[in-house]
Amino acid sequence: MLEVKDLFVAYGQSEALHGISFDAAHNETVAIMGRNGMGKTTLFKSLMGVLPLKAGSIRVAGSDVSRDESFRRVAKGIAYVPQGRMIFPTLTVEENIQTGLENSRSKRIPDEIYALFPVLFEMRRRKGGNLSGGQQQQLAIARALVTDPKVLLLDEPTEGIQPSIIKDIAKALNEIRKMRRITIVVSEQILSFAMDVADRLFVIEGGRLVHETTRAETDEARIKQYLSV
Repeated sequence: MLEVKDLFVAYGQSEALHGISFDAAHNETVAIMGRNGMGKTTLFKSLMGVLPLKAGSIRVAGSDVSRDESFRRVAKGIAYVPQGRMIFPTLTVEENIQTGLENSRSKRIPDEIYALFPVLFEMRRRKGGNLSGGQQQQLAIARALVTDPKVLLLDEPTEGIQPSIIKDIAKALNEIRKMRRITIVVSEQILSFAMDVADRLFVIEGGRLVHETTRAETDEARIKQYLSV
């Protein structure tokens, strides 16, 4: 469903990603693990078209999106939940979700969104900026889901969120994949969360993928070594 091949990305003259290649199958969840500053967010921004590629290709369901603008990638099936959530604080929960329906014929929020995140239904009239970090993360995921994506990208979804809510987000992502049968790619530093949701795990270090494993074959001690400062 998602094919990334030989991705190079630079900030000016400084190269940030060095030949990244990986794939994610239909109805598979892949985790990109790594410490801060290793290239996770740069990778996700390049997949979404926020950062241009220096070289390489990105394909979604066989369609090359490598040079497409972000809104065209959304139309072709990519949804993005950025690091820090980036919800609209002065809009209500309902209005935030509706921004994801901008290019849809229907402006009605699907019932399954509120079924996945019942707290959002309860708080649908509340301003997004008044939600807790965990509730804002659920809101950001809901906003992405209403675009009806084939591939859902989540950059550091557990950042700044209390452990009980992290469990809820893992449960929701597994339920989303079961209901929608979509591909999920998540960047993460918390190994227990990645093990709860991912079929395969990659480790990124210095802008390169340096390790790959299936969940069943994961050497947790080795992954933790990569994640330690």
